[in-house]
Amino acid sequence: STVLIERQYRNAIRKYFRDVKFDLVAYATPPITLYGAVRYVKKRDGAQTYLMLKDIFPQNAVDLGMLRKNGLKGLLYRYFKRKERQLYKISDHIGCMSEGNRRYLLAHNPQIAEEKAEICPNCFEVRPPQLTDEEKQALRRKYEIPEDRTVFVYGGNLGKPQGIPFFLECLKTQKDNEHVFFLIVGGGTEYDAIHRVIESEQYQNVKLYARIPSEDFENLMEVCDCGMVFLDHRFTIPNFPSRMLPYMQAKLPLLACTDAVTDLRDLIAENEIGWWCESTDPQAFAENIAKMQPDDMKEKGNRAYALLRERYDIAVAYNAIAQHFTEEQKQRGRA
Repeated sequence: STVLIERQYRNAIRKYFRDVKFDLVAYATPPITLYGAVRYVKKRDGAQTYLMLKDIFPQNAVDLGMLRKNGLKGLLYRYFKRKERQLYKISDHIGCMSEGNRRYLLAHNPQIAEEKAEICPNCFEVRPPQLTDEEKQALRRKYEIPEDRTVFVYGGNLGKPQGIPFFLECLKTQKDNEHVFFLIVGGGTEYDAIHRVIESEQYQNVKLYARIPSEDFENLMEVCDCGMVFLDHRFTIPNFPSRMLPYMQAKLPLLACTDAVTDLRDLIAENEIGWWCESTDPQAFAENIAKMQPDDMKEKGNRAYALLRERYDIAVAYNAIAQHFTEEQKQRGRA
């Protein structure tokens, strides 16, 4: 699918949009194999092109051992690496998720001009928490969430990038903790592995859901106390997970267990919005939980919400892209 999508997009544009002129093409990774489609529209219409860089592929696949730089898998790696370079070249602007992400991109791609890469973070349409106490109680009953425990929530993909073996080790440290409860909502390649462990170990303080209505998912954040973020420790790329944004929206502090290179660690520490540990030490995870106090959690959650409004409101991403589009239109007008 990743290989074929480039041609499929290009053919669809020719078929359905041959009489439509585009001024701007905005596209996100993954996939990285959109080069041909973007080049076609840019050449045909003289469009501006803006890449929203969400994953740096294929290096992230190399980090997780899914691709190699030599052998048979090396052939795939070199194919995708060529596509990555082509996509960067065709892009007028590249929006990175964080400053660490931007620095990594420039350091490993010296052909990219520094002014071409900027910050265009993952963003969220911010709204204040809105559930009444009665609605919160109804949701707790519906999803079997106890009212007398500190509730930690994980929502999102359950796959290789999340370092699920470490996640399970963390849960194991809390198996006999009667003061906490873990709500896990998501699907992915590792869902079955998590389900098997929860069933076989007979966890009494963990609830796992594959799918729930999207409205319920957003609202569920408001009945929880802390949002969890997990990333595999092998990553060499500074990632910035979007799953943290719904937590911040619900005024939840963050408990992040990630690789050592992400600047999420610095964001949490500098803004005092949660706790961090490297995703190699389950005991550090347990120690973070042990030192959490209700008043401190509430203060950190309020700061997380304020930071969301300041840096990660959807208007931030819109303005990052629109400023170039407006400048280009002005230049065309003067010409």
